[in-house]
Amino acid sequence: MADKQLDDLFLDTLKDIYYAERQILKALPKMAKAATSPELKAGFEQHHQETEGQVERLQQVFDILGKPARGKTCDAILGILEEGKEIMDEYKGATALDAGLVAAAQAVEHYEIARYGTLVTWAKQLGHNDIAQLLSETLKEEEATDKKLSQVALASVNQRAA
Repeated sequence: MADKQLDDLFLDTLKDIYYAERQILKALPKMAKAATSPELKAGFEQHHQETEGQVERLQQVFDILGKPARGKTCDAILGILEEGKEIMDEYKGATALDAGLVAAAQAVEHYEIARYGTLVTWAKQLGHNDIAQLLSETLKEEEATDKKLSQVALASVNQRAA
């Protein structure tokens, strides 16, 4: 097998997060529909719009690299999203549903933050400063979403679930 380089790993990880973002786009409307808190529902809807922009940014990254925008199955995100689906099924109608949705959404955000942080670092290492800037924009959005989820949980959702 040929020696794999950082640029190969970078491209594979881009494909992974591209697949993940597209799966997240499918999951967010379901989470918004399941949420009972108006603030949480609105947050999921807003993040759906942001995620559409993040997918477009990733397509720009693939264009800059001269590669097709193709995803690679990401078992990690599929597992995280399956856990979220289980919460929606098992806690439907329960006062703890929204707290569970926040936890599931934060698991997704933490995965994305880890991936985008790595990709930004690798893009810089590979001399792709334009790509690093695009990915940094997404990283900032993911961090902001995680913070908003924590605020919703602390302000109301967790108290209602207790």
